[in-house]
Amino acid sequence: MKLNYKRTILVGFAFFLISAFWQAYDNTIPMILTNKFGMSQAWSGFIMALDNVLALFLLPLFGAISDRHDGKRGRRTPFIVVGTLMAAVALMALSFVDNAQLNHISAVSAVDDPAALTAIYDSQKDAQLLSPEGEHFVLSEKFSREEFAAIESQITDGSGKTMTNPDYTAYVVPARQAYAWQTTAEHPTTLVFFVGLLLILLVSMATFRSPAVALMPDVTMKPLRSKANAVINLMGSAGGILVLVLGMVFATSAVRNSLMSYTGYFAVVAALMLVALVIFMLTVQEKEWAAQMRAESIRLGIEEKSEAETVAESRKLTAEEKRSLIFILLSIVLWFFGYNAVTSKYSVYASNILHKDYNLTLIIAQAAAIVAYLPVGFIASRVGRKKTIMAGVVMLTVAFGTASFMRSDSPTMLMNVLFALAGVAWATINVNSFPMVVELCSGGNVGKYTGFYYTASMAAQVATPMLSGFLMDKLGMTVLFPYAAIFVALALVTMRCVHHGDSKPLPKKGLEALNDPEDQ
Repeated sequence: MKLNYKRTILVGFAFFLISAFWQAYDNTIPMILTNKFGMSQAWSGFIMALDNVLALFLLPLFGAISDRHDGKRGRRTPFIVVGTLMAAVALMALSFVDNAQLNHISAVSAVDDPAALTAIYDSQKDAQLLSPEGEHFVLSEKFSREEFAAIESQITDGSGKTMTNPDYTAYVVPARQAYAWQTTAEHPTTLVFFVGLLLILLVSMATFRSPAVALMPDVTMKPLRSKANAVINLMGSAGGILVLVLGMVFATSAVRNSLMSYTGYFAVVAALMLVALVIFMLTVQEKEWAAQMRAESIRLGIEEKSEAETVAESRKLTAEEKRSLIFILLSIVLWFFGYNAVTSKYSVYASNILHKDYNLTLIIAQAAAIVAYLPVGFIASRVGRKKTIMAGVVMLTVAFGTASFMRSDSPTMLMNVLFALAGVAWATINVNSFPMVVELCSGGNVGKYTGFYYTASMAAQVATPMLSGFLMDKLGMTVLFPYAAIFVALALVTMRCVHHGDSKPLPKKGLEALNDPEDQ
């Protein structure tokens, strides 16, 4: 019994386009909200949290609906096709509304234009503003009209290297954002349309996320799902990395492009999603592959004939299985509480506590995870998913616990090593946790159980940034890594209570059966 890697990669194109979208969304929407609409970080954060809030309700809903659907192209494919098409159209429409807001603030949108800086100064010279470093200031007390108009976005240091002008980010950007917010208040219709399209976009993505992820277990036998999930995660990483490269090509992170039009960038991202969809539609034969998987599972004794053939029906869990499911979902909540707190707050922590650039550290963690995906899938098939996950939880607890003692004078290399360990640990956990959840379901409710998985993870991602942020405000930023380590360590306790959902070995035949009389 071997995993069909070609089929798994083709199925993974659905997750590829999902990851590509979210990479673009998370990178650009916060900048549009703050730079063009002038929103505060709090309001911007609230809107950015909408996707997780909607996911709590929509992912289980559409997962369950897809379980009951029986179309010519299968249960999941219609949702993937319709959802992707709706999302691509909504993404392009969003760029046009973004351009409309850009027209509203066109008087101040030109970077390094003295006329634009003068317009900002005249509008905001007496306003109480806040710099990114937390400094309250009034423009007229800091600069004269002529001095402010002469501020450039880039300067050259003593060695001849071009760098971002600190005065530009500290004073020009907040003043321009205040101007943008004032303009938004005068023309609220544009913001209403923008948020409305965001909701359409988020609902479109939510319609097929659970069906897309559920497709992998639909066409993959249970013992092979950890390996298959590793391949799916690699496809997702490929989509995200490709969009990061596009961001570098379009220079979306450059200060000089903070008020750029995103029409071209969004068009390329939408085209990338559609190309992945076309490849998926032309190659993936969902109904045929699912039927073959069920027949092979019966032949090998992995599933009973009644369970495999009655796809439309849901097998009821025993009391012990329900208990295991609850503890698996609780474990997911706990390790996401710890991990997501670090990923959402580390940039602030690195700047204020470690006084180091955070980008390289996060890249190292992601690269380590990518390298680990396939090996941990193979390891889980040998020793079991539960043992592999618990090893990952231990590694993540050690990484976060040790990072709690890191300060600005600590070796940078040590922090990089700790984040590499965290990346491997997260891959170990992530590759095997979803297969453990769907191992408990029958063929008739994979989408429903996929929704359970995402509800648990999304609930944590909604709550932990607020809770960790509150504790950092009250107890200081150094509470971040102890907070993360404690929550991840608690997941070790809950995982010990899980006794179902592990991969089942193939039944032994002939002399092999004499070596080990136990089935598990």
